[in-house]
Amino acid sequence: MTDTTAIEETGGATGTTGDPMPVPAFDPADPGPPCAYARLRTEQPVVKALMPNGETGWLISRHEDVRAAFADPRLTRPLLSAWPPQEGADAPPPCLPTFLEMTGEHHSRVRRAVSPLFGRRRLEFMAPRIRAMAEELVDDMVRGAEDRTADLVASFAEPLPLRVLCETTGLPHEDRDLYLPHTLTLLSAAGLPMEEILAALYALQDYASGLIDRKEKEGGDDYVCLLLAESRRKGGDLTRDDVVSFVVTMLMAGYKTNIQHTGNALLALLAHPGQLRRLRDDPDGIDIAVEELLRYVPLMNAINVLVALEDFTLHGQRIRAGDAVLPVIASANRDPAAFPDPDRLDLGRSPNAHTAFGYGPHYCTGAHLTRLQLSVALQVLLEKLPGLELAEPADSLPWDESTPLRAPARLPVRW
Repeated sequence: MTDTTAIEETGGATGTTGDPMPVPAFDPADPGPPCAYARLRTEQPVVKALMPNGETGWLISRHEDVRAAFADPRLTRPLLSAWPPQEGADAPPPCLPTFLEMTGEHHSRVRRAVSPLFGRRRLEFMAPRIRAMAEELVDDMVRGAEDRTADLVASFAEPLPLRVLCETTGLPHEDRDLYLPHTLTLLSAAGLPMEEILAALYALQDYASGLIDRKEKEGGDDYVCLLLAESRRKGGDLTRDDVVSFVVTMLMAGYKTNIQHTGNALLALLAHPGQLRRLRDDPDGIDIAVEELLRYVPLMNAINVLVALEDFTLHGQRIRAGDAVLPVIASANRDPAAFPDPDRLDLGRSPNAHTAFGYGPHYCTGAHLTRLQLSVALQVLLEKLPGLELAEPADSLPWDESTPLRAPARLPVRW
């Protein structure tokens, strides 16, 4: 991987003002494991970094500090529609916050209503449905394959998460051409003009509002309908706007991320035949294996943005109110202070306190659904295609550059 931390031993290169020159938050052209963060964790655990949109922020690379940042009340998630602030610009029109941006009592109230829907027991009903969808996709892939080869991303890793999301929440799969383009725009927001971000955000909110209008007339037992019922209950925790935010949040946090979790996990397994064989020989170890795959893959690479509400000092660096802070999950999950031999994929690793789903008040609501989906997907593939292997060298594969998330764009396999 390109060393994104090529800075002088005395504390970093300097610009003409004498201030430290910010390092790149990540190298968009290099999707590999975050080995460059090893030097930062040792020498500069808090360092000024340059983001793709030209803004700077304080990059935090150690596991202990990343967890602490996600739980720190002095750090808040900025509104996508209002960050970065535009100097001299008029305030943006009001925009509904997603669950990731809600704070205080509003966040507590909404999380209290939504979290039970994504608990481990509540989601048990989805396991056979996910299995049926995964088996159908594998069967279709095998039927359409030439010479027993196929692209596992296009045939499996990409379509499965959207189907699972739609089945769980009540999003119409047939509307995907309406909402997915706007979702992908927002996931690429770090490098886009604010006008494009706002246009996509409003379009998604309009779609969600229209969907809720339909659900109010048609009824049903999906999650959108259940939350709508809660919003109508006297003294309930939700408003109609909160249900709109739920739909937008699920699209932003539950679609592309799960595609890339799945693609990365499959690549990691196929690139480590010994570990893959271990999982085939001990399928009961799937839950522990999934946790290790979530830790190992460098998905969340400097894309979480927090903003300081007050001045404070961390590892000798003065962080001021209004500064952006970037806790790097990809680096935290490779920190040897938290994980012995962290760059080794070990499907038996336990305990495994990874930060793939964040930490603290905004810990990912859909974490159990992601675990369940990944677990079932791997089980189905191993059962139906026991000879599955890469058809091309892992280091020659192209990578998806549509968002700052890191995942293979293609995964050619044979069986």
